[in-house]
Amino acid sequence: MRTYDFAPLFRSTVGFDRLFDMIDSSVRPDWPPYNIEKNGENQYRITMAIAGFGPNEIELVQQGNTLHITGQKKTEPEQQEMLHRGLASRSFKQTFNLADHVKVASADLENGLLLVDLVREIPEQLKPRRIELGSRAATLTGQDNQQKLVQENAAERQAA
Repeated sequence: MRTYDFAPLFRSTVGFDRLFDMIDSSVRPDWPPYNIEKNGENQYRITMAIAGFGPNEIELVQQGNTLHITGQKKTEPEQQEMLHRGLASRSFKQTFNLADHVKVASADLENGLLLVDLVREIPEQLKPRRIELGSRAATLTGQDNQQKLVQENAAERQAA
């Protein structure tokens, strides 16, 4: 994996701080490994391999459209001499940028895998709605201007 030092560019640019921060943060660490699955039209799952971490050592925080997953391994006193250490016990922080209206539905830790289920919940006012022809009051059912439209229809009927 290549890493680039953008420090010389910081000296000669003004107003591009956020751009360089995004470039710096786009380099993802390769540990812990994870999968992102699509389980349905609006359902997703992040599966992260974190063998050796307990539920009290993992923290998930969703802030806006960002999901932060942090693992802090508690330090254990060395009681035995290790001949080979193959299980990683280092701390990690992984950040995922989520699309609009995506929320964490659940998170579980089983068999060394962290399972984070995500759901896209589109608010009713942003969902497409079918508009029936021929009925003015019915077309805007549930909208703020329904009362005004009903009053206009009543005034038109009285005038006729």
